[in-house]
Amino acid sequence: MLAHHVLFWLKADTTEEQKVAFRKSLETLENVESVKTLHIGTPAPIERAVVDTTYTFSLTIFFEDLAGHDVYQVHHLHTAFLDEFRGLFEKVIIYDAH
Repeated sequence: MLAHHVLFWLKADTTEEQKVAFRKSLETLENVESVKTLHIGTPAPIERAVVDTTYTFSLTIFFEDLAGHDVYQVHHLHTAFLDEFRGLFEKVIIYDAH
């Protein structure tokens, strides 16, 4: 298994409508054939010094292997998401683990 965890910080002037469209586009990524499991989240209301709640959206995807991840990276749904929404990114951090 390979876990692909992406944290998105959207620009401060991102509208609620843009956030809704952003999330809907993230949901389409579940249709990439190599995606085994996908979870989209927002910060949970947990107040602990070690918990970062500053991001806007979290995307966690599980793939069977690195090859599945590689299929996802060039898939038209993923590239369409990036093309449409990368202008909203203030910051993005990705953690990949196997």
